[in-house]
Amino acid sequence: MTAPASVTGLDPRLLGDVLKVASAPGYARWEDQVRRTGGCSDPIHITGWTVAKDKASGEVLHRYSTADEPGARLRIACGNRRASRCPACAWTYSGDTYHLIRAGLAGDDRREIPATVREHPRVFATLTAPSFGPVHNRPAGRTCRCGTHHQEDAAELGTALDPTTYDYGAAVLFNNHAGQLWQRFTTRLRREIAAHAGLTQRELKEVARISYGKVAEFQKRGAVHFHAVIRVDGPDGPAGPPPSWATTDLLDRSIRAAVAHAYTSVTVPAAGDQPARTFRWGTQLDVRTVKAFGDGSDITEQAVASYVAKYATKAAENTGTLDRRIGNREALVLLDVPAHTARLVEACLNLDPLYPDRRLAAWAHMLGFRGHFSTKSRQYSTTLGALRQTRADYRAAQERQARGLDDIEPDTVLVLASWQYAGHGHSPGEAVLAATIARGIQLNRQTAREALTQIDIQEEW
Repeated sequence: MTAPASVTGLDPRLLGDVLKVASAPGYARWEDQVRRTGGCSDPIHITGWTVAKDKASGEVLHRYSTADEPGARLRIACGNRRASRCPACAWTYSGDTYHLIRAGLAGDDRREIPATVREHPRVFATLTAPSFGPVHNRPAGRTCRCGTHHQEDAAELGTALDPTTYDYGAAVLFNNHAGQLWQRFTTRLRREIAAHAGLTQRELKEVARISYGKVAEFQKRGAVHFHAVIRVDGPDGPAGPPPSWATTDLLDRSIRAAVAHAYTSVTVPAAGDQPARTFRWGTQLDVRTVKAFGDGSDITEQAVASYVAKYATKAAENTGTLDRRIGNREALVLLDVPAHTARLVEACLNLDPLYPDRRLAAWAHMLGFRGHFSTKSRQYSTTLGALRQTRADYRAAQERQARGLDDIEPDTVLVLASWQYAGHGHSPGEAVLAATIARGIQLNRQTAREALTQIDIQEEW
């Protein structure tokens, strides 16, 4: 057979493995499995069987066993949200996050979120970390403090101007406590809104509810900050109108007051050679009104949802750190981790014995941050679990149709199954072919997205 153009020029041993996989009798079924995972980079392998029987008669309606699969295994998607680990599964996670955030901005009839939610006060807020020392940057219209006008992709951006004075310990401890600081902020925000409205907190609960959806992002300097959609609803959530006094301006002022309030802080006690520290949000606070439709603004519902979804699949990799846990300090040298990031990781390892309950060593690859990257309040919109269930139900319906069971009521069918974990990943040759399949899937998705975008533009005109 002729090797695909995408695999020519490979190492002879790797090319041999590619040809071995591609010429195997079960290749078509293997390729089908890979396509069903979306081109997953590290699929989970399972073995087992399932039998569907009629509850009343005991008749076997369908029987399946992995014994008939290539390698006697079934491959399923790993589900990793990190784009650096599995771009295919991260794409699915990003899509789910997009729909979750957009449902809270534009409504979703299937999730019982009315389109009237667009009329509620809502803003897109960015809360940043404080300074831990001067770093190389690109200030608008000016040169960096080092006297250089850095290019946009300069490697030194975000690194300390003077590593000897930069407070690496404070930087990782801030990341480690950022989740608590956010919780303090949301508590204070409710109090500020109540105060601006002339209500007690108990009275506020009876007339309004504050909802949010947020995502964490790492700046180049290795400090985490949060982007959040914050919305004011009626007491029953998005289905009810907010009180007449609830305006976007009031929400804006309340957010700024909550960030500046002394309550919105977290104190870390002194330990060993480390002083006591009190962390607050940085002075760079950005609050913008989310627009329902395009008006020349870049803060539209679609733009905000896309922005949040983009960062939901990232972690601290853009700082040069690793995307998995670090076993020892030698890994920093062996894997050529940049100096600034390596110092942050080392700060986590050094501080771990002083703050054992904070598990800094376990989260050193995240520069101390231990929270969820994407979170939301209960009433903001739908859930990732509900979106996954919708996808699972759709796949199940497809399978029933393929097996000729779509005309049979699911309640009349008894399903017996036994599954075991049997490994994960691809062989070197499989990885090359799977990557080619994944690129094809991504190209098709991009083409479809561009076509839909053109339809939307035409409809607007």
